[in-house]
Amino acid sequence: MQKPKLIWLPVVVFGITTPLAVIGVPVYAFLHGFDLWQVAAMVIGVAFCEISITAGYHRLWSHRAYDAHWLVRLFFAIGGTYATQNSILHWASDHRRHHLHVDDNQRDPYSAKRGFWYAHIGWMLRDYDTHKDTAYKNCNDLKKDPIVMWQHRHYLPLVLGINFGIPIILGLLHGDLIGMILLAGVARLVIAHHFTFLINSLAHIWGNQPYSDKNTSRDNGFLALLTMGEGYHNYHHSFQRDYRNGIRWWQFDPTKWLIRALSWCRLTENLYRTPVERIESARAQMLLNTTAKKIARLPHSDVLMLRLHDEYDVLMNKVNEFSKAKKQWMAVRKASMMEGYGHDVQALKLKVELLKQSFQEQKKQWLLLNARLA
Repeated sequence: MQKPKLIWLPVVVFGITTPLAVIGVPVYAFLHGFDLWQVAAMVIGVAFCEISITAGYHRLWSHRAYDAHWLVRLFFAIGGTYATQNSILHWASDHRRHHLHVDDNQRDPYSAKRGFWYAHIGWMLRDYDTHKDTAYKNCNDLKKDPIVMWQHRHYLPLVLGINFGIPIILGLLHGDLIGMILLAGVARLVIAHHFTFLINSLAHIWGNQPYSDKNTSRDNGFLALLTMGEGYHNYHHSFQRDYRNGIRWWQFDPTKWLIRALSWCRLTENLYRTPVERIESARAQMLLNTTAKKIARLPHSDVLMLRLHDEYDVLMNKVNEFSKAKKQWMAVRKASMMEGYGHDVQALKLKVELLKQSFQEQKKQWLLLNARLA
């Protein structure tokens, strides 16, 4: 079968920057050396690119996980341009198609089921996409954002001006123009590219699946360290609108921390958090499936399976009771605030807290049972 034609722009960009980063940077380091200012310029540049992609392109524009002040949006638009991963509109359109058709080799732009190389970079090198949406119909909401459209219309001069301008200015100020271009320009770009690409490839291959096994997405704490918290990818595919990827306090997700910190300054708002009962239900279902597969091979598996399902049903009943009470409490609280009359909001709040405590206690019993049976 004949391969699709090459897309020469990314082929040329990757073909030039990769050898310069892999060969040119070490050779220059050996012959001339780099100082801390140049290294700092590269590291800060990578961080600027990465956070603009994760907090801006991804969680803000692709998933509308929160709303942001125009200054924040402009900051992320410039950083995303510096990252050279196409315009916000194009990136978000591809990403929304990825989530809608994940693992569909014909409709997912970077389906991991076509292999690591394809999902990582191959999909950009050849014209594989037979379902292009050149009108970006799945991003009509983003067309209303003037910053998105300004960046999209002027993307080429912006990407050239920023990617050449920043390293050149830094190099002239520093005194080593070539060294700064290599480190803060080329190496920064290549590192930022491949850290992001790992989410499309390795985060669909390596890791665990605590929330869903309906697609190839994985949670991987190591990848989170490289990608500003994007490594908790199984959670993200299960609850894509959440502004968080790492929901535990100990999980590394600086993108989440930045979005939340900006909300304290009133620069972001309407941060969406997935209800805890939905998260716990997904985790319980996955654990049920995993444990059931293990005990199916044991003696008296039918008795063990019955006990497992009984405990699961009790947990789900408690989760549903908590969810129902929480919705009722939130509705009453909203009504009392809008209409200006009193309701027994505190009593409902206490009921919610007691039901939450009850389902958390049942969750402990559920986890202990699974640990014993597994």
